[in-house]
Amino acid sequence: MSIKVGLIGQGISASRSPAMHEAEGRRQGVDLCYDRFDTKDDHRSLSELLTTAQADGYAGLNITHPFKQSVIGLLDQTSDAARQIGSVNTVVFEGTKRIGHNTDCPGFAQGFGEGLADAALETVTLVGAGGAGLAVGFALRDLGVQNLLIVDRDQGMAQTLAARLGTIAEAVPDMSHPTQGFVNATPMGMVSYPGSAIPSDILTQDHWVADIVYFPLETELLRHARALGCATLSGAGMAVHQAALSFELFTGQKADATQMRATFEAFTN
Repeated sequence: MSIKVGLIGQGISASRSPAMHEAEGRRQGVDLCYDRFDTKDDHRSLSELLTTAQADGYAGLNITHPFKQSVIGLLDQTSDAARQIGSVNTVVFEGTKRIGHNTDCPGFAQGFGEGLADAALETVTLVGAGGAGLAVGFALRDLGVQNLLIVDRDQGMAQTLAARLGTIAEAVPDMSHPTQGFVNATPMGMVSYPGSAIPSDILTQDHWVADIVYFPLETELLRHARALGCATLSGAGMAVHQAALSFELFTGQKADATQMRATFEAFTN
């Protein structure tokens, strides 16, 4: 079986998705080719990239920053979960149809369960309400967060996510409210977006801190949090588990997340 898939995003040269998917394909006897379409250098529109990939026989595409919401208007249908979340990170081509899915939400939840299983969840602050933040917000709800404080520089986006999540969530203007943990769901910390979305003077050793960024694996945020003695979670778990779930959507074959994690770590150590 030969399959072509890919990733559309901006500033994705360091993505580990190609390595994870291609290695898992080889392990399962699938001739899988995973391409990057980096809009930092490729100036075709999102619509053009989708159309070209579909015409060229791709099985599907992963979608990352900054297209997880804008891609929805270019699809024929979405899964129930993706529709509820309002964000798509995986598009499967079925004949002439484009079907959107969200594997970020369960991917984050699985990674969180592995790395921060004992974290206090009464009050949590989520920074970022964009495409990734939408998925993480729903994952935190499903994990049992009782009071989710949502911060975004675009207050309207924070309010939209809070409304989607219902009574457990509240859009707040800043990070001054008491909280037990912080989740960064912005691109801040990536090589192309240096810095930290959470000011260092807010953190104490009593907080736990999770970051969805994985290149670099140790972001400025996590480096400071670890120095303080905070429990931390990198973006590795989410990256691996969302990839495993996407692989199954692309190929129809269940992926081994443990094997994909080994590939991920081989490229980041």
